[in-house]
Amino acid sequence: MKHFWLVGLMSGVLAQNAVAALEEGDKAPGFKIPASLAGKEIQFSLEEKLEKGPVVVYFYPSAYTRGCNIQAHEFSVHSDKFGAAGASIVGVSLDSIARLNEYSADPEFCAGKFPVASDADGKVAKAFELNVGEAKSGAVDTRGAAIDHGFAERTTFVVTPDGKVAATIGGLTPKENVLKALEAVEKLAAANKTH
Repeated sequence: MKHFWLVGLMSGVLAQNAVAALEEGDKAPGFKIPASLAGKEIQFSLEEKLEKGPVVVYFYPSAYTRGCNIQAHEFSVHSDKFGAAGASIVGVSLDSIARLNEYSADPEFCAGKFPVASDADGKVAKAFELNVGEAKSGAVDTRGAAIDHGFAERTTFVVTPDGKVAATIGGLTPKENVLKALEAVEKLAAANKTH
């Protein structure tokens, strides 16, 4: 009985996530926010990145948390494959830029392979129609440090150079999320070669 209840609950959560976020064909909102690449603060502009090709915009709850660590590591491991498909990657969370400076340079996670951006007030996540939760009292990360910010739901968008959402990926494990994003950009690259 517990199993059916859990499956029902998870189905409801997945359905809610799929309905909430921008969908394929929707116009992605442009944004320019502080980000960190290899421990150095930069300004990340979606519009500027789109001039070079598709962008994988992945929203995650918080740096230095279990699932997010796995996802960042997987994006790092597969970053060359994304690049070969002509796509760039940016992670977006409500983390402060100080936390992201550490996280972006950490060889276990981002390893300096792609920027992670600070959407401290959650405006960018909300513009992508994602649910943004409040900070949880007493929440700590995998290092034992307090997490003092809200959380955007884990959802990945593949945005094409014309600013349209080509794929919305949610409701998967962090590792599956990355592989599904890679599959989407490789499909785009293959379609562009045939045109």
